[in-house]
Amino acid sequence: MVFLVEETADGQRAYESLLVNQPQLLNAISNSTALRILKELSEEPMCVMDLARKIREHEQRVYYHARKLEKLGLIKVVRTEARGGALAKIYSPISSVVSFKLFEKTPIKDVRSRAAEVKFLKPFIQDGRLNSIIVVGSPDPHGRYKAPASDGYCAIDLCLFLGQFLNTLTIPCYKLDTQIRGDDLERNMLIIGGPKANIISDRINKVLPVYFDYSDELLEWSIVSSISKTTYREKHIGAIARVPSPFHEGREVLILAGKGFRGTKASVLAFVKHVKDVMKGNSINPNVIAKVVQGIDLDSDGIVDEVEFIE
Repeated sequence: MVFLVEETADGQRAYESLLVNQPQLLNAISNSTALRILKELSEEPMCVMDLARKIREHEQRVYYHARKLEKLGLIKVVRTEARGGALAKIYSPISSVVSFKLFEKTPIKDVRSRAAEVKFLKPFIQDGRLNSIIVVGSPDPHGRYKAPASDGYCAIDLCLFLGQFLNTLTIPCYKLDTQIRGDDLERNMLIIGGPKANIISDRINKVLPVYFDYSDELLEWSIVSSISKTTYREKHIGAIARVPSPFHEGREVLILAGKGFRGTKASVLAFVKHVKDVMKGNSINPNVIAKVVQGIDLDSDGIVDEVEFIE
């Protein structure tokens, strides 16, 4: 993933960029018709016929440039629609920024530029502010399992990590699961802990690609991956999943959870230490942000201090 970082009076701005190595691409985008096509597609995806009408150019001329832009990887077909008895390709631009590296030279290294992580953390963090609520389980016995939560302490590590990307401090940034009301469910949510001791986790459990299952026969919880069809029963196994919110359209939910404290600790540790690995998605289906991790005690002091990604 490549980003263009721009220094402005208001701070840094990062744009995801398409890095190209074909000189002919520069010639293609120097054409005024091609640039107008890209500009219109940035507003909304369109077919060649609609583009021709919009920019008032002959359809064949627009078709020529659209094919060229597609071949060079500047636009892509996002869907097809039935038009006049045929299927019309609906195009959308790949990126708003194009980068062309002339030659290799020593780069400027700036640890402040963490554009990939900032992009991934949207919409939970937006424009340097927390645009979500952190939900931790109540320490009192509650919910249908009448269980007290002990893994809410893991939220401390998560908050320290998120603080790197914040310009504005939001207090309080969390609520206990027992305090969540209707308005809270309309927000993006970062949920700590599994369904045994977090009633919000319990409510979204059925929509998670990696979910929690309770066995009445074994009298214990397990983590089940609907992607790999694998069941995990170890206490130090944790899960990370990011899904659209089932409570409000357009919102998202990120859950970091285990069967208990050790599993949740592993999932939070994986997220804060290896977020770039989390960004890659599931090892079997990268299109799904869902990871299963195993906590490891490297220095044998009884505390999980590293993780291994299982899937």
